[in-house]
Amino acid sequence: MNRTVHVAIYNTWADWEAGFALAHLGSGDWSSSSVSYEIRLVGESAEPIRTKAGILMTPDMVLADLQPQDSEMLILPGADTWLAGENMAFVEAAQAFLGAGVPVAAICGATIGLARGGLLNDVDHTSNAVQTLECPAYTGAARHKHDLAVTDGNLITASGIAPVEFAREIFTLLGFYDKTTVAHWYALYGEHNPAGFFGLMQGANNG
Repeated sequence: MNRTVHVAIYNTWADWEAGFALAHLGSGDWSSSSVSYEIRLVGESAEPIRTKAGILMTPDMVLADLQPQDSEMLILPGADTWLAGENMAFVEAAQAFLGAGVPVAAICGATIGLARGGLLNDVDHTSNAVQTLECPAYTGAARHKHDLAVTDGNLITASGIAPVEFAREIFTLLGFYDKTTVAHWYALYGEHNPAGFFGLMQGANNG
């Protein structure tokens, strides 16, 4: 069974937005079946990028070689470059993934790119604010939700201030955690409730 998640990277990549999701998917922490995913970084070219924090990241592969059938999900984090109209090749990739029935998860600036590509017009979605999505190709304002993260079918969208909620939706859509584990995980990381930690530990011990 394929256990690979692909993550788009580009200059000014927002370090915090996919961190919760990638750390747990890649480590398998709290997964009762000890499942983990290979995380592969995808660049539009093979050149390294600098994140928002200035950290150097090198792609594992180039976008031209990415095929939906080789992946369980494409994750599109935000970046300042989305605001400048860049990264649209990743929007084309997202369209191909969704067309093939493979999930896509986009947060913050990446949702602006999806709006510019017309991919948010017929699905429930969210973003930093509906006003940020306004462009000639976007006609989906009626489907915009004032939620931190939204899943509709195989598409996840989230606000840039919601990396924990973004991760929760990713875990749920991939089936990485069962419902009880997701609830404990969110209690700990989203609600800062230590009871969530003990619930996670109990589940891990029982698994």
